[in-house]
Amino acid sequence: MARELIFTAEDVANTRFALSPLWEVIASVRVVKNPAGHPLLRPWADQVARRLRDVDWRLLHDLIPVPTRAIPAFVCPPPSTPVPDLDVELVTLRAQAAHVREELDDPHTKPLRALYDDPEAGLDRLAGEISAYWAAAIDPYWPRIRSLLEGDVLYRARQLAEHGLRHTLAELDPGVRWAGETLILPSRYASGVRPLRGLGLLLVPSVFTWPCIFSGTAPPWQPTVRYPPRGLATLWERRESEPPEALAAVLGRTRARLLAELDQPASTRDLALRTGLTEPGANRHLTALRRAGLCSAHRTGRYVLYARTAVAEALLR
Repeated sequence: MARELIFTAEDVANTRFALSPLWEVIASVRVVKNPAGHPLLRPWADQVARRLRDVDWRLLHDLIPVPTRAIPAFVCPPPSTPVPDLDVELVTLRAQAAHVREELDDPHTKPLRALYDDPEAGLDRLAGEISAYWAAAIDPYWPRIRSLLEGDVLYRARQLAEHGLRHTLAELDPGVRWAGETLILPSRYASGVRPLRGLGLLLVPSVFTWPCIFSGTAPPWQPTVRYPPRGLATLWERRESEPPEALAAVLGRTRARLLAELDQPASTRDLALRTGLTEPGANRHLTALRRAGLCSAHRTGRYVLYARTAVAEALLR
């Protein structure tokens, strides 16, 4: 099956890129529910599964079916700005009450029935569940994920400048191809011809979309294609934990080593075991790094995880 998108000159002019924290939440639910089907993302799924036991995300869970034939459009409206934060996207989500009943035609569980019966209250509950899920499962990893996504956008922008839009879109997925002015996208469950209505195409790289691309063309939103970024296979790899000598000379070897160990979010206890520090000693150094803006602390239920910030990622590179 395939979905066909018809381009005009106006659509070419309005095509753009954006990131979407909200979509990363929505797409990642598929991975948590079926980790065996997403081997590249399995390391992440294994780490977050135990933390999500402390999070109430029943409505979010029921809204994202596996296998994923379709996701209601009101759950993940396309971002209106290039790099929105999650709170901005949740404001848009809360405003979708008028679309809930037309898209949710089979409220087969109690949480979905409650959403159908009272869309405004249901969307408010959904936004709260997404925030809690984000804190437990995505936020500690977001600097690394965002770095990969932004790197992909820069690569595609360079492709666009050097080779044009036709080449850039054809490179999104091996199954993407052109037929005249029509872009043909592979799809497991959707087919048909869709004009872009002069709105252009919104391109959203997404870690948790792998291994598929997802397209959405429902009015009134800008038609959107979400696709896996380049370099995804290396995202969860264990990296060399020895810090660069130059960074150790500035921060001290212990603090530089702690930053290097934070290639994945970790607790004080985990870091103490890895580095040979006592837990109070590790905590003291982590507090100093957090005050300097080099790591962040994320509490999810019983867990407090430390993660590198984007500044720290840049320093280690």
